[in-house]
Amino acid sequence: MHRIEQTACDLLARGQAFVLATIVHRRGATPRTAGSKMIITCEGRGIGTIGGGLLEADVMARAADLIRNGRSELMHVDLSGDVISTMDMICGGRVDILLACIPPTPLNRDIFGQWHQLLTQNRRGCLVTVALPAGDAVYRTSHCLVTSRGKIQGLFPLGPPALETVLTTARNTTRIRTLLLEQALVTVEPSAKISTAYLFGGGHVARPTAHVANLAGFQVSVLDDREIYANPKRFPEAHQVRVLDGFDQAFADLAVTPESYVIIFTRGHLHDKIVLAQALATNAGYIGMIGSRHKRDAIYKALRAEGIAPSRIERVHCPIGLDIGAESPEEIAVSIVAEMISHRSRRRS
Repeated sequence: MHRIEQTACDLLARGQAFVLATIVHRRGATPRTAGSKMIITCEGRGIGTIGGGLLEADVMARAADLIRNGRSELMHVDLSGDVISTMDMICGGRVDILLACIPPTPLNRDIFGQWHQLLTQNRRGCLVTVALPAGDAVYRTSHCLVTSRGKIQGLFPLGPPALETVLTTARNTTRIRTLLLEQALVTVEPSAKISTAYLFGGGHVARPTAHVANLAGFQVSVLDDREIYANPKRFPEAHQVRVLDGFDQAFADLAVTPESYVIIFTRGHLHDKIVLAQALATNAGYIGMIGSRHKRDAIYKALRAEGIAPSRIERVHCPIGLDIGAESPEEIAVSIVAEMISHRSRRRS
């Protein structure tokens, strides 16, 4: 989770400068969306991606010179026309990429440390980057934060009108915004809420599902009533692994929100039904249950008999996952997480 921000903190702590490449604007079809970013270290190593291919190679090559000279730059890349064949890309759009050289100053260590903490604690806020022109396509960049209380943390080098515009943008945006204020390029990047995936059951499908969900940016929690299945060695990438006394109080002490994803694959129909009944009483944004249509219909019938309204049951994705012909546990895991990603994208659009 938050690999870019963690890497930034680690590099700054070691006293190493780096370039943070961020897509600040795009037009047409491009490999990645605005807000996509990668870090290029002084050793030429790339962490993250802004689209791959020669686009990324050009950015990494340019970053080496920027780090040597302590400069930042706005890079315009046209992926249309003749450029397609020379860059081995078929997107056809245009992207503006801010290559911000980040020196290991105390202020940068503080700002990026606070930004990483804000993200890991799932709190609202915005990272603000101000790029002041210092020549043809060359910029001096600085960073600050807008806190959840609407206050600036760090130094904002522009005047009060620009500050008010930034604070207003931070209050209202859910996506990265690029502003031109006092001839400076200003990006306002809101923190994305972390989506937590609660996996009930630690069996053979849960292991690859936890792995793929983690890769896709979900914070994974695994819950089972058997310690042999619910243990950190079995799920090394999980944020939390919990051994339950039983499934009757499966959601006790869980912070289930609309950003939560509940995935049910316990070891039996009865346990699945018990967990599902509790899940339907939460405001989880996504509820999915593994199993055949026959199993689904039997459980739904039992829940309706217990007084659970059909409209609530309609929230459930069952059989879980996209229909891609998955058979193996690994394929099923891909289909499940693909459906979760699709749901997450619709919520954030």
